[in-house]
Amino acid sequence: MSAVPASAQDACVPLSYLRGVDSGVAPHAVSRLRTQRLARSTRPFLSRGGPRGERCEGCRLRPSHCLCALRPMLPTRAGFCLLMHDAEPLKPSNTGWLIADVVEQTQAFGWARTEADVGLLALLDDPQWQPYVVFPGEFVEPPQRVVHALPAPRAGVEPNQGRRPLFILLDATWPEARKMFRKSPYLDRFPVLSLHPDQVSQYRLRRSQREDHFCTSEVAALCLELTGDGGDRRAGRALESYLALFTEHYLRAKNQQPVQTDSDARRGLQDAISSVCPPAC
Repeated sequence: MSAVPASAQDACVPLSYLRGVDSGVAPHAVSRLRTQRLARSTRPFLSRGGPRGERCEGCRLRPSHCLCALRPMLPTRAGFCLLMHDAEPLKPSNTGWLIADVVEQTQAFGWARTEADVGLLALLDDPQWQPYVVFPGEFVEPPQRVVHALPAPRAGVEPNQGRRPLFILLDATWPEARKMFRKSPYLDRFPVLSLHPDQVSQYRLRRSQREDHFCTSEVAALCLELTGDGGDRRAGRALESYLALFTEHYLRAKNQQPVQTDSDARRGLQDAISSVCPPAC
């Protein structure tokens, strides 16, 4: 990264030297966290690869490939708490951003080794939520903390009653996420939800050494499938389709190709949003 010119050091640092274009959409939890992160920056974040030129501040894509008009914000019973490593809110390819685009009940906090955000601690203590740390069980001690499914509703209790699931996602590279898990003692009191999905990750914007490593929005979609709530399942399928559409727009912008208005990814998102998904589907 190169230094900011002296004349710009007192100004708000942009996402990069690329110019941002106002999207007209309301900022969500991750975009607000990015603004906070930029406010304390002394140098701009220079992303590697990705589209060049102007970027929409709402979806981080070129204005010609903007997704903001297709943002499928949906209500859910479940919520997400994104605990984001320092640079993640700045990365144009970050998929935690997509979760906040789709799921209304999404909050985002920056992670620090020495202290926890007071807003994060208040959220974790909110009695309406039952937090679950989403992390591979093979790295958890003691193993008794690990669960592989959410508890079934008790007899005589409606599925929409009781505490709502709050999925805590560590949004970072895999080495960073392991460090965050070890060095966040305020998470030790919560169960760890370990996912064992059958499918292979379809994420194509950043490489992982293992095919069973999922990007953050894929993990979120899998979590929503576990709650037993029809609205959550619908949002999970919309999120999965939205990731496919974002990936398509991102790569076409990067390769200087026009948007496909009738692509399979766009039709898939429209089908996911319009579908009605009962709890047993």
